[in-house]
Amino acid sequence: MTGEGLLVSIAKIAAGVAIGLPLVMFLAQDALIFFRQPLPEGRRAEVAKRFPAVEELSLAAADGTRIHAWRVSATGRAPLVLYFGGNAEEVSWMLEDIGDPARGATPGIGWLLVDYRGYGASEGSPSEAALAADALAWYDHAAKLPEVDPKRVYAFGRSLGSGVAVRLAAERALAGVILVSPFDSLVEVGKRHYPFLPVRWMLRHRFDSVSRAPKIETPLLSFVAANDEIIPPEHSKRLYDAWAGPKRWVELGGAGHNSVGGQQFWQNVRTFLAGAG
Repeated sequence: MTGEGLLVSIAKIAAGVAIGLPLVMFLAQDALIFFRQPLPEGRRAEVAKRFPAVEELSLAAADGTRIHAWRVSATGRAPLVLYFGGNAEEVSWMLEDIGDPARGATPGIGWLLVDYRGYGASEGSPSEAALAADALAWYDHAAKLPEVDPKRVYAFGRSLGSGVAVRLAAERALAGVILVSPFDSLVEVGKRHYPFLPVRWMLRHRFDSVSRAPKIETPLLSFVAANDEIIPPEHSKRLYDAWAGPKRWVELGGAGHNSVGGQQFWQNVRTFLAGAG
């Protein structure tokens, strides 16, 4: 092969990579963002045995998809926390924390642990639009329950769930918002991890929380892991700085993205839930 032919071949390969890799990433982005975690029947049986007071709720979404959540009730007309998990989270694990007096028990507070579409026992396929619509549906359903105080409904979002919680706070009146490892937008996080890709152009599920934050006056409690390798603290700080309402920043030294928790964490949660609303 001549030098000119070699250069042409290299140029063709480079062009193929430049076009092909972004195309592959564009087509595969749903699988890269949403790591679906279905509910094994063994886990369902374990929950029923270990937490007999926990209820399973099912709701028909606007498009007819059946969505699922775990409900932990409190006595009387009680506050309620809507929990939205991370992108690889089967949320029944939270029952271990909120059911343990030594860890995350919140006496007098009800919980609704939401399964995203395709996660847990929920049907369908996840997307930003679907998760946002389902969060609104769960709020509208829960706020009407006679045992729930509609003026003290909170959103609790972890990682990807922070985008869902912020979207809910932008569209419904909440008593407070708790965010764990939150981010400014998925576009900005994606650009950080894939600087060689045109992320702004490619991304369908943008979860642009930072553009909504300046209009949200709901009290905020923001937890940030100092050693977060997935969502570095600066992405959380941009969202925090843009938030219009009263806010508190709690940085957990030594914690990584998947190790946020413990007594300090839950004590801050309990204090916030007692005073934010």
